[in-house]
Amino acid sequence: MDDDGDDIPQLSSHTLAALQEFYLEQQQREGMKTSQGFNQYSIGSIEEDWQLSQFWYSDETASRLADEAVVAAGKGGRIACVSAPSVYQKLKEQDGKDFSVCILEYDRRFSVYGEEFIFYDYNHPLNLPENLLPHSFDIVIADPPYLSEECLQKTAETIKYLTKGKILLCTGAIMEEQAAKNLGVKICKFIPKHARNLANEFRCYVNYVSGLD
Repeated sequence: MDDDGDDIPQLSSHTLAALQEFYLEQQQREGMKTSQGFNQYSIGSIEEDWQLSQFWYSDETASRLADEAVVAAGKGGRIACVSAPSVYQKLKEQDGKDFSVCILEYDRRFSVYGEEFIFYDYNHPLNLPENLLPHSFDIVIADPPYLSEECLQKTAETIKYLTKGKILLCTGAIMEEQAAKNLGVKICKFIPKHARNLANEFRCYVNYVSGLD
């Protein structure tokens, strides 16, 4: 029996270094999540799932949209985030006392946020909890998961059910005509950015005088 270990496969120094780097990054991420100062609402605390067509906004964009929603909702206002979890997370980071917010999302990982999480499938736009009363939100911010007319139409049903009037929609520039048709919103000057670059140009649309212009 050969005990010198010559037959044991050895990793190249490059592969070994890459593997060590991967494990180090993983340990750092886990360390952040378990550290005392970690905020469970921070963007990135739940990672994107591209299979669910999830693309988180950049930190700057999420902050800008969250600030806009707070101003639009007014003191004591209610904000609904429909398929817009990174804006919800940024709103929760503010720990605001002057507004309340809930998240309507298909991804059940967001159920960690408790009662503010509402399971939402755009294919069933009005399949909502009974306690989610019609026209009970001062502003609805929505980011339909797919750039399709069907997805926008169905999400629009949800938005119109929830909002008292104000709508902030984020979707592709190619959806401008459909957005106006379904929700009466107009394109803003502000251009949202994502944490990862997307091939499709994204824009914001509103139906009120906003700070995004």
